[in-house]
Amino acid sequence: MSHGKKYFNALKKAPKKTVTLEEAVKFVKDNAGAKFDETVDCYFHLGKELTKGDTAVRGIVKLPHGSGKNVKVAVFAGGDAAEAAKAAGADFVGMADLIEKVTKEGWCDFDVAIATVEAMKEVRKCARILGPRGLMPNPKTGTVTDDTATAVKEAKAGKVDFRMDRTGNLSVIAGKRSFDADKLIANIKAVVSAVNGAKPASVKGVFIKSMSISSTMGVSVSVNPAIDAE
Repeated sequence: MSHGKKYFNALKKAPKKTVTLEEAVKFVKDNAGAKFDETVDCYFHLGKELTKGDTAVRGIVKLPHGSGKNVKVAVFAGGDAAEAAKAAGADFVGMADLIEKVTKEGWCDFDVAIATVEAMKEVRKCARILGPRGLMPNPKTGTVTDDTATAVKEAKAGKVDFRMDRTGNLSVIAGKRSFDADKLIANIKAVVSAVNGAKPASVKGVFIKSMSISSTMGVSVSVNPAIDAE
């Protein structure tokens, strides 16, 4: 990806060392990388030893001030669970029709997929399409549930799931650059707390090797990961 003038101007002003969370958030807010309201992401490097065996890191975080994103939610359900999902604000609700759309058309125009326990018997047919995109419903992230109304409301309110990649890296949405600094800081603290909470019991020593934050088109700033969640 090529960078523009804004990026290189910000790069000149960027801290050359690890800074506090407050300093990093101030820099990101003061140095826009684009004209649109950029998403702010947290990036973590967790170490290569986590890529072995069953130590893959995944979990969820409920951002106290939301993600700032208009989250599209698809719910695979029938009967009362489907009606509850619609009432809670789900964007797409169905069963055979949605499954066929995914399997035959490769449709993935949503950010979160939720399914009832019963529906999962059929939704597994979508694994080849949804799995690689991180959209497959999973009990560990609360997206396989019969309480579809609560799951939809939480997804819309800013519940974010995360998963480490094969190289030990992890990225998590923390909000929008337009958020007040204190709200971004609170969201990022919640993210760090959730990532630390997902540490496998078998992992000893330092868990988060390094951490940084940046906006969508902005410069990445290294942050001290020893952050107290207030």
